[in-house]
Amino acid sequence: MRIFISYDDLEARGIDRDEMWQNGKKVQELFWDMLEVAYAEVGFEIAGPIAVEAFTMPTEGVVLIVTQVPSLPPASGEQDEETLKRDPFGSFVFAFQDFEDVVQVVRPLSYLFPVDCSLFYYKDKYHLSFDDETIPESHYDLVWAILQEHGELAPVTSAVLEEYGKCIADGNALEVIRRHFA
Repeated sequence: MRIFISYDDLEARGIDRDEMWQNGKKVQELFWDMLEVAYAEVGFEIAGPIAVEAFTMPTEGVVLIVTQVPSLPPASGEQDEETLKRDPFGSFVFAFQDFEDVVQVVRPLSYLFPVDCSLFYYKDKYHLSFDDETIPESHYDLVWAILQEHGELAPVTSAVLEEYGKCIADGNALEVIRRHFA
């Protein structure tokens, strides 16, 4: 979920621009108020861990990106739907309804760092398959935030895609898409 807060909105709540980057009571209250509004207006509900990223726009305000991140796997012997979506071989897959959605995530991802991923077409959706090891830990939350903005974590493994899907770009999907559709 993306939230825009103007500097006027911050000022109306008695929050200084510099205070926005501190974890003070006013900022926490603002954050939880925004989440309540998001739930009421679009049904965004917090269920587990979240990642919050903030970007300043010098004259306009602050943009917050709030992303739900997958929980840690359950204790041994227990399984849930999220665990079934995770590939046990250290990769994850995001599905996209339209190719344009894939193009939209490629632009910001390709500027972060070189990352290996493959693009497949499977069951009327486009799937990007990522290897966990190619993403620096410091960028992991940002990558997930970008991917979840246009797609969803897919309940399929890379092995299934390789076996039953149509491979469009193997290993260098970001580069191929950026080169042809930028």
